Amino acid sequence: MIDKTWGSAAEAVADIPDGASLAVGGFGLSGNPSALIEALLAQGTSDLSIVSNNCGVDDWGLGILLSAKRIRKMTSSYVGENKEFERQFLSGELELELTPQGTLAEKLRAGGSGIAAFYTQTGVGTQVAEGGLPRRYSADGSIAVASPVKDVRSFDVSGSPRDYVLEEAIVTDFALVHALKGDRHGNLVFNKAARNFNPLAAMAGRVCIAQVEELVEPGELEADSIHLPGIYVHRIVEVGSDIEKRIERRTVSVAQAAAREMPEGA
Repeated sequence: MIDKTWGSAAEAVADIPDGASLAVGGFGLSGNPSALIEALLAQGTSDLSIVSNNCGVDDWGLGILLSAKRIRKMTSSYVGENKEFERQFLSGELELELTPQGTLAEKLRAGGSGIAAFYTQTGVGTQVAEGGLPRRYSADGSIAVASPVKDVRSFDVSGSPRDYVLEEAIVTDFALVHALKGDRHGNLVFNKAARNFNPLAAMAGRVCIAQVEELVEPGELEADSIHLPGIYVHRIVEVGSDIEKRIERRTVSVAQAAAREMPEGA
């Protein structure tokens, strides 16, 4: 029987070297593989090139690797919740490949599906296609590295010519993902909003490492309920259901907020 389980997060990430590229699941703080990220921080791996929708917040998720200056480059679609990210990028310490969210998702999916590149309308007529987006700044604030010009072609769609920009797929050395359940064969089930970039990141990694809240035996997961087949997953670590999960911005309705502010017995 194929048993892909590992004893700890530290053991599962131990062979990730300096300079590695990683696809990391999560959307905001939902579905972050926090135990694997913490293990990677603890072992001191640096000079990382990370592909993820965002970079966590200053003290959580990928933000802890960023604060420790372990990340050389981020490929992301959203970077607005992390002040340290802003500081490092504008000071020239961090390279950023800013990518439209849907395009990023498709680049990861394509990489995991053996598709080298694809054409999309997203970004046509902007710097995404025309080049010139800052990727790295110099210390003096000038642009040290800018995005390149991408190939744009016209295709006939429903009888009308439309321009499309060529986007290359993404394949990384490793992938780190979080799932609700997994079995020893690597089949995964994600919980609600955590089923965001996690399956796509898993597909794009040559070696996928999954942390799961609950590990079950093969056959216990109903076949139709499996969100990602085990062929994409190489290592599984059980982290328990009590693992800490954070919310970026906790919001309540006006009525709830007012009720909380009322004195007891009012």
